[in-house]
Order: sequence, then C-alpha cells, then structure tokens
Amino acid sequence: MPATRRPGRPVDRGLHARRRAEILDAAALLFAAHGYAGADTQQLADAAGVAKGTVFRYFPTKRTLFVAAVERALERMHAAVDAAADVAADPLDKLRGAIAAYLAFFDAHPEVVELLILERAELKAPASAYFARGARNAGAEDRWTRVIAALVADGRFRPLAPDRVLAFLGEMVYGAVLTRHFSGRRARLADRADDLFDLACHGLVAAGPGRRPAAATRGGRTPRRIAR
Repeated sequence: MPATRRPGRPVDRGLHARRRAEILDAAALLFAAHGYAGADTQQLADAAGVAKGTVFRYFPTKRTLFVAAVERALERMHAAVDAAADVAADPLDKLRGAIAAYLAFFDAHPEVVELLILERAELKAPASAYFARGARNAGAEDRWTRVIAALVADGRFRPLAPDRVLAFLGEMVYGAVLTRHFSGRRARLADRADDLFDLACHGLVAAGPGRRPAAATRGGRTPRRIAR
C-alpha cells in the first residue's frame, strides 16, 4: 500500500510581495545614507535579513533595485496624499489636505528626498513633484485637473489652465521639501502647510488700494486666520 503523502507547509502567497517590499525599504535607507555608488549589496542583504543571492533574485542589477526603490517610495507618497484628499468632499479642502499630506510624508520619510536627488544625479530623471505633469504622475494629474477645473467653474479660482496651476503647486511643495533639506533646518514641513496653502490660494495682492482682500471660503465656511 503506497504511503500517503503528508501535506507540507501551506504556501504563503504573500511572501514574495512582503520580501520584495522589505528589500526595497532597506534599499531606500541604504541608498539615502551611502549614495548610489556607495551602496553595498551585502549591507543591503544584512539590513533586510536575507541572503545576498535573494536580493539578486528579486533585482538582478543595482540599477533595477534603485529604480524600484524610488518607485515604491513615490507610490507610498501618492497613496498617502490621495488618502488625505479622499477624506474631503470640497475641492478646496481636497487641495489643502493634499498639500499637508505631501509635506507630512517627507517629514516621516526624509530618506525619500535623498532618493529623488540621487535619481536626478544618477539617472538624469526629471523632478518628481506630485502635482507635476509626467508619466508616473498621470493618475494624480487627472485627479487634480478635475479638482482645479471644479474650483474655476465655481468661481473660486481665476480662470487659469489647470496645467498652469498644477505646475505651480508642484514646484511650490517640491521646492519647500528641497529647501528644508538643503538648509539643514529641522523644522517640520507639515507645520508650513497652512502658510503655503494660504499664500498659494489667496495670494499677496490686496483686492484694491487700501482694501483688505475678501476672505476665501473653505467648504462654505470662513477659514480660520493663520497665527503669525
């Protein structure tokens, strides 16, 4: 009578995705700390708790590993920003939430700033601002084009082309991230979110000579005054 085969360990169908994510998270920190050229594969394997050969099974070259680490970081950033925007129903509140979440992401993940700088230096890739036009931001661009168009249609924004508005917003928030990084200041980026939103949406120029600009509405309510 043939022996009955005993069942083995159940297949962990999520293992591949988890292992890949662990390697990429460790790679992001390693590249940020040591640069592209200085990142050592054995150090990465040790940090991720896997064999060196395992790293190469997932990512055959340093370049593919680096590109994947950048893309994972940006996917996480997009998810955080989109989740914050989805909470709000009013288009202006969506924009406010998105700016705050974008800045808070880089507070929580400063290594991603280094990755974007390295990406530009090593791969000559364009800037990775969330609101900016680009293949990797196609979904975000479509979402925010609709938001800006709604604000224009409602008379809350000037009749500007959405592309122009999104380019400005992308440069503003990405520039704030880079400025804080290169200045060496430790102030939280998220603490500047209200100021950036206020100046971007309400501007600096008064409504007329000697007149105060009208308060912009926030979801139909007068926004709270920002403390100086």
